[in-house]
Amino acid sequence: MSEGHIEVEGRIQTVLAGTMFRVELPNKHMVLATISGKMRKRWVRLTAGDRVKMEMSPYDLNKARIVWRLG
Repeated sequence: MSEGHIEVEGRIQTVLAGTMFRVELPNKHMVLATISGKMRKRWVRLTAGDRVKMEMSPYDLNKARIVWRLG
């Protein structure tokens, strides 16, 4: 059985060191997110206020991986 990811959208609140971000979900929950490898390779820039799509593991709902910038 393949591991399922939860896809959620959020808004970046704080830019932290080491390509880490504090992201607020629509239900006001805050998660710690990092950039996926493809975004890192393509030099995608993220700033506070950007909407992003993330993947979260069902086992740890406090961390996420940013996979897409929505604007």
